[in-house]
Amino acid sequence: MNSRTWLVTGVSSGFGHALTTRLLERGDRVIGTVRTPDKVADLGGKYPDTFRAVVLDVTDTAAVRRTVEAAFAAGRVDVVVSNAGYGLFGAAEEITDTQVDHIIATNLTGSITLIRAALPHLRAQGGGRIIQMSTYGGQVAFPGNSLYHATKWGIEGFAESVAQEVAPFGIGVTIVEPGGARTEFRRGSARVADPIDAYAGSPAHAFRAMLDPAGGLAPGDPRRMAARIIESADTHPAPLRMVLGSQALDATLGVLRERIGGFEAQRDLAASTDFPAGQ
Repeated sequence: MNSRTWLVTGVSSGFGHALTTRLLERGDRVIGTVRTPDKVADLGGKYPDTFRAVVLDVTDTAAVRRTVEAAFAAGRVDVVVSNAGYGLFGAAEEITDTQVDHIIATNLTGSITLIRAALPHLRAQGGGRIIQMSTYGGQVAFPGNSLYHATKWGIEGFAESVAQEVAPFGIGVTIVEPGGARTEFRRGSARVADPIDAYAGSPAHAFRAMLDPAGGLAPGDPRRMAARIIESADTHPAPLRMVLGSQALDATLGVLRERIGGFEAQRDLAASTDFPAGQ
């Protein structure tokens, strides 16, 4: 097995940390971005020759471009993983304008900027992989998650379009849609909007039970999920989507079947807006 070089954003916790740890254990090289270097000091100490931490806030588009330029200037980068992001919970009217702007800048614009910056380098080197971390919430919507869904549905549409654009250059794109996993997501990294009393006890606040540790552990194993993501880099052609977690897959299939049924029921309605045949 030949070792690869990976550029991964957001490696201090969650899937980014699990993925980076697994990559380093198997002998790959990782350029990992963080906002706080101290959080990955252990990785730097254990893998001084194969891990390099770079301080980056993905909302700084100029800094994202500089980071990508520097990574490719140092040599071939085989896989670019757009992972940095976070969850924001609350009813749509509970979320402030500042919170709206920040989550879009992080989860959506930051990912778009990273991928756009990497594309010319991947083309020049004759190919590579882009892995966009999403969530099964990129297909399934829940109340109290509107802005998080907006960013994930948005980046999935972007990535699916880009996958078709860059396939002729040997660049594969994979969207990863994990279900609930035992990461820091439920234990502090998720952000919650200030509540409005009118929504107390409503579906918009159902997420509170999910975030409550008393509700039980999430079913997903981050290390197993990381292993499947790494394996996808050896799959040809690149899988466009990977749903990780049986619970996530069941929920996704249920929603998609319901959506297809709703579309099928609209055949007459859709046809009624066409010009008559021959006109």
